[in-house]
Amino acid sequence: MSEPAARLWWPPLRRARTVALAAALDAAVGRGWPVVPGARALRGDDGPCSCGAPACPAPGEHPLDPPLEAATTDPRMVRWWWERRAPGAPVLVATGRAVCAVSLPRAAGPWLLRHLAETGVMIGPVLATVDHFVLLTAPYTLDELGSLLAERPWVPGSLRYHGPGGYLALPPSRTGAGGVHWVRRPLPGEPWLPQVGTLLGGLITASAVTLPNR
Repeated sequence: MSEPAARLWWPPLRRARTVALAAALDAAVGRGWPVVPGARALRGDDGPCSCGAPACPAPGEHPLDPPLEAATTDPRMVRWWWERRAPGAPVLVATGRAVCAVSLPRAAGPWLLRHLAETGVMIGPVLATVDHFVLLTAPYTLDELGSLLAERPWVPGSLRYHGPGGYLALPPSRTGAGGVHWVRRPLPGEPWLPQVGTLLGGLITASAVTLPNR
């Protein structure tokens, strides 16, 4: 790479690595959410994902090495991962211990947020991917979630649940599908998170109203 090209390339690369480290530390230390670096989305002949699977279904959106079980809030480990082992890697939060989530197709997201505001339902942080709006919630167990869903006469299959044993890419991660960004940022410090049961009615209504082919 020529010197002029290097000057154009390396500053953005350094910024991306700095931003990723800051996001990982903010989640782990500032929020108490366990994090782990994700695989990287790749382009061209090296792609689509650093996991090496030619047909990876979620490039840059899943754990690789270290595995999800290694997710931590230890700032020393977080720094080592994002400074030395995987600079600039996507930031994945392990769901179940400190935070969970539920998501719906992105087309229904704006309607849902307006509906919840109009009906006085409090929500916490919300993030968006290319395809989904993701509402972060307080931790729930799979048994609790199953009981809540069993009480409903109909639950759309388009909803996704990010509970124990799951994970999410946090902003400003870039995956093979595109970027992840905050719609509602977490408040400073450990953010308040709603119970998933308080959101289910709105999620189901949003799916019924905005997704005709549900």
